[in-house]
Amino acid sequence: MTTNAELLAQYRRVLPSFLSPYYAEPISIDRGEGSWVWDVEGEKYLDFFGGVLTTMVGHNNTAVTTAIQEQAAKTLHTSSLYLSPPMLDLAEEIAERSGIPDARVCFTTSGSEANDTAILLATSYRKSNQVLAMRNSYHGRSFTTQAITSHSSWSSTSLSGLQVNFVQGGYRLRSPFAALDDDAYTTACVGDLVQLLDMTSAGDVACLIAEPIQGVGGFAVPPDGFFGAMKKELDNRGILFIADEVQTGWGRTGEHFWGYEAHGLVPDMLTFAKGVGNGITLAGCVARAEIMDTIDVLSFSTFGGNPLSAAAGSATLKYVVDNDLQGNAKAMGERFSAAMAPVVDGVDWIAELRGRGLMWAFEICQPGSTEPDAAKTVEFLEGCKRHGLLVGKGGLYGNVIRLSPMLDITADELDVGIDAFRSTIADLS
Repeated sequence: MTTNAELLAQYRRVLPSFLSPYYAEPISIDRGEGSWVWDVEGEKYLDFFGGVLTTMVGHNNTAVTTAIQEQAAKTLHTSSLYLSPPMLDLAEEIAERSGIPDARVCFTTSGSEANDTAILLATSYRKSNQVLAMRNSYHGRSFTTQAITSHSSWSSTSLSGLQVNFVQGGYRLRSPFAALDDDAYTTACVGDLVQLLDMTSAGDVACLIAEPIQGVGGFAVPPDGFFGAMKKELDNRGILFIADEVQTGWGRTGEHFWGYEAHGLVPDMLTFAKGVGNGITLAGCVARAEIMDTIDVLSFSTFGGNPLSAAAGSATLKYVVDNDLQGNAKAMGERFSAAMAPVVDGVDWIAELRGRGLMWAFEICQPGSTEPDAAKTVEFLEGCKRHGLLVGKGGLYGNVIRLSPMLDITADELDVGIDAFRSTIADLS
């Protein structure tokens, strides 16, 4: 039997040094069933992270794996140079559900490539290299998306052909406007946007790209209506709004199918990835036809929307809709909040519990302050593992525990996770 230690030695030997697995004693994930996974040594864990919100409807979901197997027996790849029914059917479904009028769908292989595509379209359509993004944002690891990422611990280069300015956004804990109520906070951030445009732009800014709930940034949630207020100012100047739905899409927030819907707007573009393939690489960009058609030369993504990925995407999306997993995300999110909020209120080293639907975070700080405590966050991560629970980590200072259970998680499974959190908090307190 291969051990976790042997796999770690191989990991260190053949992969780049900038990659690093979780935990002091990293584990493999050998197999999974629903919300549960087993490592190569037979240890069982409850998965509350899903490979960074990517396994969305459970490991080894029969509907998805059957669709993949049936498509694999026919053809794995054709590319968009051919007429692929799985790709076309999925594009129709996503275009209809996007809420964007006269929508066109461009499939890609990752969220980074999807956001790259959106920036390419916006800058070409507006004939401008000026882009706005949010502070504390993360949009990918490609050359273009690194430029629009305002997260120093994830920024590997400062080189870019874009002129990027960062706007005050939804991360309130350390915002200069943190003391304001929701309406006043939104007003202050919109005022910052207006001043930024008046003072730093050369006119004709291409777009603002924003995550409705910031993912890597620690599941920071702005007030409802926040981006709707911002879009009014953008519309006054013809600036496009791109909703990065890589982590918030497909009903994860519970209240809505897309994160943008909490803000009373329809984006000019949206991007998607991660969960829609339930682990298969699948992503894309949706835009109005007039924006998408600004590219007038032949262009395609070799693997974007390939038949295998599209079959997985269609099966996953159908499973989400047929089983009302958006409704389940809302109900289970409320159950989690009701159980954990009183616990967090009694802990002086958790500065904030925040989230929505099945997207929650603990921000861990020095007792009674907002001073980040990255070391204790690592202890929390390790403690959850000891109690059989896998969670994620994020935040600018590495001090946020992130959890994103499967959208079809049951109440009993959620309660197992809640017990693990309570036990871990008790251990550390």
